[in-house]
Amino acid sequence: MVPIHRQHRLAGGADQPELDPHAVTPDASAADATPDGKADAAEIEALVGDWLTLPDVAERLRVPVTRVRQLVAEGELMAMRIGPRRVLAVPARFLVEGGVRPDLKGTLTVLADGGLTPAEALRWLFTSSSDFSAPGSPMDALEAGLKTQVRRQAQLLAC
Repeated sequence: MVPIHRQHRLAGGADQPELDPHAVTPDASAADATPDGKADAAEIEALVGDWLTLPDVAERLRVPVTRVRQLVAEGELMAMRIGPRRVLAVPARFLVEGGVRPDLKGTLTVLADGGLTPAEALRWLFTSSSDFSAPGSPMDALEAGLKTQVRRQAQLLAC
């Protein structure tokens, strides 16, 4: 993941980039299908469908936005920059009543350990597959309670 930089004004008036450790975006080299990566991001954005900005996630979880950024940094949630303003957002299906999907962190860990970039992981999670006993995407299978099947398939991606 590539850290996002913010502009920080020094006392002398010069702009100095400051590393924002909590804002992350998929690498530019994340095996994007297009030279600029924008079409790839738009494809993933459309594939996922419903997104929540970090402030929206914070409101639903009843925590500060800084805690949501921490969840992203720790791998409990995955975020991506979407839309024309490139706001950091989380797929809405990653949340359930009362918090983050309990089966999500382990699944995201398996995908990351398998070498998938965040963009590749999101694409895989939301693309329909016939590899599960329930029809639909790996995300549909997680929602159907097929966590073990999803993680086994995620492990096979690394092979």
